[in-house]
Amino acid sequence: MSNWLSRSELFLGEENILKLKNSHVLIVGLGGVGGSAAEQICRAGVGKLTIVDGDIVEESNINRQLIALRSTIGKKKADSFRERLLDINPEVEIITINEYMNGDKFKELLSNEYDYIVDAIDTLTPKVNLIKYAVENKHKIVSSMGAGGKYDLEKIKVAPIAKSKNCTLARAVRKRLNREGIRKGVKVVFSEEFVNKDSVVEEEGTNKVSNVGTISYMPSVFGAFCASVVIRDLLNLE
Repeated sequence: MSNWLSRSELFLGEENILKLKNSHVLIVGLGGVGGSAAEQICRAGVGKLTIVDGDIVEESNINRQLIALRSTIGKKKADSFRERLLDINPEVEIITINEYMNGDKFKELLSNEYDYIVDAIDTLTPKVNLIKYAVENKHKIVSSMGAGGKYDLEKIKVAPIAKSKNCTLARAVRKRLNREGIRKGVKVVFSEEFVNKDSVVEEEGTNKVSNVGTISYMPSVFGAFCASVVIRDLLNLE
């Protein structure tokens, strides 16, 4: 065992460390939530990661995204994260996809084998498509709901999507999934805190209908919750 995992092995045991090393996790979306999830999953010792994001680092990302630094502005998020994750664990196998995914692209992507999927997409249609194909292909998936416009960490929960509440994104996702006949098979990280409406700005001409103000720590904690779900489920920990 590598020395960097000695504390993890002390906590989890050698057998569980080997399970993680032999696991393959797909993370779609490498913003504040997905980036945090990817890093925590990598630091836990998962041996293979597929990371997907078609975006570049922008200055406005600096307040909340791990990969967003002055030195990375303008660089592709997926490529930058690949470098960062390999700097954490040079032995991790990383498949990098630098593109926006939707529709048939998800269908092709999810025809592969994964031990777990993290959905950290922040736009509705591709998010629903990812979840739909994941459930149809019997992949385990945890999906992040809205972290923007909220600040109270104590109101973050993990639950089946049917039990999520007080989240506009979760409500929209549930509605779309219900049309597809999907009402179970999806764990979500969400907050019961209501969004401060003053923090929402409507947008035109973008792939989002609105932008939501976000505090530095909230997306990272959502990502840590996602990572926790992945690790605990992979290891069958209660």
